[in-house]
Amino acid sequence: MGASSRKTHYQTRMNPSSIIGRIPPVTKNLLAINILIWAVMSLFPKVGASLDNVLALYYIESPAFNPLQLLTYMFLHSGFTHLLFNMFALWMFGSVIERAVGSKRFLVYYLSCGFGAALIQEGVFAVMIAKYHQIFSPEQFDYIIRKGLSAMQMHMNFEDPTAAALNSLVNAPVVGASGAIFGILLAFGMLFPNQPIYLMFIPIPIKAKWMVLGYGVLELFMGLSGVASNVAHWAHLGGMLIGVFIILYWKKRGDFNDRWYF
Repeated sequence: MGASSRKTHYQTRMNPSSIIGRIPPVTKNLLAINILIWAVMSLFPKVGASLDNVLALYYIESPAFNPLQLLTYMFLHSGFTHLLFNMFALWMFGSVIERAVGSKRFLVYYLSCGFGAALIQEGVFAVMIAKYHQIFSPEQFDYIIRKGLSAMQMHMNFEDPTAAALNSLVNAPVVGASGAIFGILLAFGMLFPNQPIYLMFIPIPIKAKWMVLGYGVLELFMGLSGVASNVAHWAHLGGMLIGVFIILYWKKRGDFNDRWYF
């Protein structure tokens, strides 16, 4: 009887529906900042282009790179659909996680996942770009990345496909909160593994842990195969990877003792 009562207590504490209410402060402010920046960039294209040049994430060898972009890139989005999906996930899952772990810890988690996602994406770019150092001389390489930045900002590129590929890797900006959002999905899957999730294209509910695993496998496949190469799949995986380490660290520290089951 005692064991049964204790299990029921855990299930009540774990149920996200008991946590969902009005949007908690960090999630609400993140939503507002992302939407406001997108609105300004959409209504004022020249301002948007300037913000994109300064705040989007560029590869470290690009003349446009600066370290602050490792954080600022996650507040920019490439279009309304990109913004909509990210903000919907932030509202739906971020609200639950923030109420579960607390606002300060949630903000640290969100920014850490986004920052880690950027670092991992930069590392993947470094691996992909390494071969071009063998193809081009240092002078040619420097010329491509310097001239290529101006061309990319005018939505142009080199005619030579090899130079164009290098320029796209170095000077095409990465934007979006997806790395942080995938970290939130990971946290939801670990903290509420058996919570059923209803997806519009699947007629039956899926447990959160299987949904998160499926997303991870899909992103890994697309990253390795080059499918949808204009999407930063490795940043998505990076956000999830950083999330795993943070959640396991919190668990090891005892932050979830007698509170969560995963």
